[in-house]
Formats: sequence, C-alpha cells, structure tokens
Amino acid sequence: MKQRKSHQFTLVLKNIDEKTAGLEDSLYETGCDDALMNYRNGAVYLEFDREAKSLEDAVISAIKDVRSASIDADVVSIAPENLVTEAEIAKRLDLSRQTVSLWIKGERRSGFPAPMMRLSEKSPLWQWSEVAVWLFKNKIIKDQKVVDDALFFANINAVLGELDKKTRAMRHHLLERITY
Repeated sequence: MKQRKSHQFTLVLKNIDEKTAGLEDSLYETGCDDALMNYRNGAVYLEFDREAKSLEDAVISAIKDVRSASIDADVVSIAPENLVTEAEIAKRLDLSRQTVSLWIKGERRSGFPAPMMRLSEKSPLWQWSEVAVWLFKNKIIKDQKVVDDALFFANINAVLGELDKKTRAMRHHLLERITY
C-alpha cells in the first residue's frame, strides 16, 4: 500500500475575489482546510499542503473541493507555473544565474531548450517541463519525480486552459443567441 505524503502546490482561482461573501467558510467546509488563502492583484490563491498518495491525487482532490464550494469558484491554473525565467530556473535548482546562463548560451553543455516566448528581449520564458527533462537527461537532477511533476503541472494547466477557452466560447455563443 502506497504511503500518503504531503504535497505542496498553489491553485489560482477565478470567478471570486477577496470580497466574495462566505469565501473562506465555503472553501473550508468543502475540504480546503489544508490551504492558506492569499490575495494578490484581485486574484485568490490557495497554497495547499495536502496529504495524498500522489501529487495527482492531491491536486485533483483540491480542484474538486474548490469546484464543490457554494461560491462558484473555479481553478484557472496551478502553480508552480510551467513558464520560468532564467532567474526562476536558477532559484528552483538553488544555483547561480550565471550557471544557468552558460547552459542557455551553450557554453556549458548543449541542447538547452529554446525559450517558449519572450516578453521582451531581456526576459525570455522557458517551459519548466522541457527544462526539467533536459536537466534530467544531462544528469543535473537525478530525481525522475521532478520531471514527472513538471510534466503533470504542464498537462493539467493545459487542460484547465482548454476548459476555460471552451467555457468562454460557449458563453459567447449563448450571449449571441440571446441578443438576436
């Protein structure tokens, strides 16, 4: 039988804000008593420390708990985020930015993943899941679980993004039908 262990992650919520009536009580009553609630720039974040057999079980049960709350809350994404800067890569690995920069430039090791996008010329973003795979292949990290967790977060955030797109498209379609 697999042991339960503690898993840390953050759910970013939508459809609610810090002024939502009954927010804390509703989430607590549905099982989110193992989360710390934070508010930033109008968004609500739940930082979980959830006991479960696996990360997947922990995250999925937390999403279900949020969705069952009586306040119409939903999950827009899960952190740690998949998009990372050079500085975030260094921080996650507890290494210097200079070391990561040398990998990126190909001066130490080759084949570092290309950035996914650039917010500006000075701030490229990489997909953490691709970076984690590269790190594992290059034996910089030895724990396969880091790669598995990174891929899980990337996949579940992609699913949440697709669900959100479909919901917006359905709402738009319904509004069009109502107004004509």
